[in-house]
Order: sequence, then C-alpha cells, then structure tokens
Amino acid sequence: MLQTFQKHLDEKLDMLHGSRLLLAISGGLDSVVLTYLCHQLKLKVSLAHCNFNLRAAESDADEEFVLALADDLELDVFIESFETEIYAKEQGISIQMAARELRYNWFFELAEQLDFDYILTAHHADDNLETFLINLTRGTGLEGLTGIPEVSDKIVRPLLSFSRETLETYAQKEHIEWREDASNASTKYLRNKLRHDVIPTLKEMNPRLLQNFQTTISNLQDSQDLIDDAVVKIQKKLVTVDNDQIKLDIKKLKKLSNPKAYLYQLLKDFNFTSWDDVVNLLNAQSGKQVFSATHRLLKDREFLLLCELDSVSEKHLISVQKEDKEITTSFGRLTFDEVDAISETSKNTIYTDADQLKYPLSIRKWQEGDLFYPLGMKGKKKLSKYFKDEKLSLIDKENVWILFSGEDVVWIIGRRPDERFKVTDNTTTILKIEVH
Repeated sequence: MLQTFQKHLDEKLDMLHGSRLLLAISGGLDSVVLTYLCHQLKLKVSLAHCNFNLRAAESDADEEFVLALADDLELDVFIESFETEIYAKEQGISIQMAARELRYNWFFELAEQLDFDYILTAHHADDNLETFLINLTRGTGLEGLTGIPEVSDKIVRPLLSFSRETLETYAQKEHIEWREDASNASTKYLRNKLRHDVIPTLKEMNPRLLQNFQTTISNLQDSQDLIDDAVVKIQKKLVTVDNDQIKLDIKKLKKLSNPKAYLYQLLKDFNFTSWDDVVNLLNAQSGKQVFSATHRLLKDREFLLLCELDSVSEKHLISVQKEDKEITTSFGRLTFDEVDAISETSKNTIYTDADQLKYPLSIRKWQEGDLFYPLGMKGKKKLSKYFKDEKLSLIDKENVWILFSGEDVVWIIGRRPDERFKVTDNTTTILKIEVH
C-alpha cells in the first residue's frame, strides 16, 4: 500500500511534498495508518489529537496512546481537551456536531498560528460511501451526492480512494497497533447503522461496490462541474452586487428553463431551507421575505434582494458629544471639524452652522413618522415619502442612518442634509461633517 499511496500523492496531491502538515489523529485505525504512511514517506507532519472527554477513561487512554505513538515516531504532537457536552448544550447542537465544530476550529487555529500549510484527515472510501448514503436518505441535491472532497481549502484527505479493508490489511501486515472506539460498534447512530448493517449487505450483493461507487462519484462530480459553469454564466447576466446587497433580476430569472434550480444554485451558500418559499417570492407582492439563519431574501418590485441579517438588525443609538472629533460606526467613520469656509461638498460631506446644533447629537436608524426639511426646498417632508421619491428599496431604507440635533434631523447621512442647519451669511462657526 505504501507504493500505491506514494503514487497517489505524486499524481494527485504533489503539493503535500515539502509542505508543513498537521495530521488529525484520533488513535483509530484510519488516522494511525495515515500517520505511519506519512512518516515512512518522510513528509513534514505533526500530530493533533482532540480529547472530547466523552468516554471517561477511554478518552484519556486514546490521548496516552497518541502521545506514545508520537514519541516512538519522533513527531511533534498537539493535544487539546474539550468539554464537549457543555459546549453542545450551550450551542443547542448535537454532541457529534459539537465535536466537529470544536476540532475543526482548533485545527484551523493551530494551522494559522504555527504556519501549517495543510490539515490532513484520514477519511477513506467507506466514509465517503457512508456520507453519500446519509445524504441520499435525508434528501439532497446533486452537490450532496458528490461525496467528500479530497481537497477543501486547507483540508486534504489523502486516503479517500482507499477502502477501510485496505487500511486494515496494511496495518496487520506492518504490525501496526491502533485504538478501537467502542461507540463505533453501536448502531444507535445512522452512520454506524449504515456501516454495520446496510453496507456489508450491499458489498455482499456486489463485491465491486466501492469501485463502482467511486466511478459514480466521479461522474456526478463531472455533472456538478457543468452545472457550476452554467451558473457562473447566468450569474453574470442576472446578479448584481450593490454594497452589501445582492440583487437578482426577477424578469431574467423567470425566462430561464428552470428558475427553481437556478435559484437553488445561486443561493445554496446562504443557508436557506424553505426552498418552496424562496421560489414563491418570484410571484409574491413587494415586501414579502424569506429568512435563513444568516440571511434575508426580500421581494422588492423587480428584484430579489439578499442581505445578511446583521446588516439590517442594528437599532442602537449613537451619541456624539461636542468635543468628539471622530466617531467610528458600523457604517463608516464620521469626522467633525470646524473650518473657516465651505469647500467642495458631496453626498458624504456636509457643512452646518455649528451654533444651531444642540448637543449631544445622536445617530440612529430612521423611524416611521420622522420628517425633515430637505436642503434647497421649502417645507418639510416625511422621510418615508423622501425614500419613495428616491426609489430606495426596503433594505436600502433599513440601512439609512440619521444624524439628529435633539429631535431635528441634521443629515440623512450620505444622502441629504436638512435646510435648518445650513451655513448662511450669519453663520460664525462652520462645522464640516464627513462620513468616510
């Protein structure tokens, strides 16, 4: 197997040669075999072991085993202990998901702090098949059936084309010892049930199951590549980005042969789950919206508008004292400078009569009922009417910030100042206010 593994690295993963590698090791068969293979090929590898404290003395024994192995092979080893059950309860997630988050977060921290080029995990062909079947039983799109990627960002899975049987045969031949996790024998979890009950039956029916599965995965990945290329072309035609907002042209979407499929491909990375609701937005009234855990999709006349939830959730009040020369906010940096004269103005710069301002000034999001006296116009106007005249989308309106003096609008920041605070012939002190 060593020669086959070396050939695989040379042909598919040549970047591992000469790179600094962090190998995730549990003490089980897969990661121990990967450790020995990397060591024999003299790769620059260090070990990282997570003690999740889920199996009492067994977890500690795994840690001791890994420490002893690192000592025998003269490899650097990093150990981290986690209170996994507490973390799972705090985050409201399963034990398995908590362990996954904890270990990958730690691996990436180590890689960044210590300049590791890649993180190696010991997923093999049987793991890939199990993941495929799990996704298949839960319902998924094509992407969920393309298997575990061999390379994803810094994570590399060099054993993905090798079966567990191959790894075990190699370990026995080389007299390699490993730790068995007793929980792997339980069929309580879906993955274990597939591993112990379903996949052996499938292999009995077709001894070439894994080889045929690899062919299927390869074909599905080719199909996914074609889809990705098509989506890139469509994206250029109907998607535009305006600041932190993504706009999808509804009219162009409806002309596509399968709008639902394209919507899924365009929005799949934004954590939406209610896909029927997403599709229904195409024919919904303006103002209708669908939420994911991280984003909001809003129907606004001729467009679907996508934005992060954080960008529309700020409601706090920012106070500005007379002595403040600079205020840093989520939407930019505001500066306040007394000047001798008015120079060039822009949407990001206004000049005010400083003596007309009542401190502390305040900055907040606009609210229904707010009104102002637009510079250059006679009379007042509700902000809602101003926004309508300016054809601002609902999301644009929610992202508008207002500078107030008492209850009076001084500036719709980045858009329009108020007539009442303009510089006149009677002004003695000019305050320049600028957003950067």
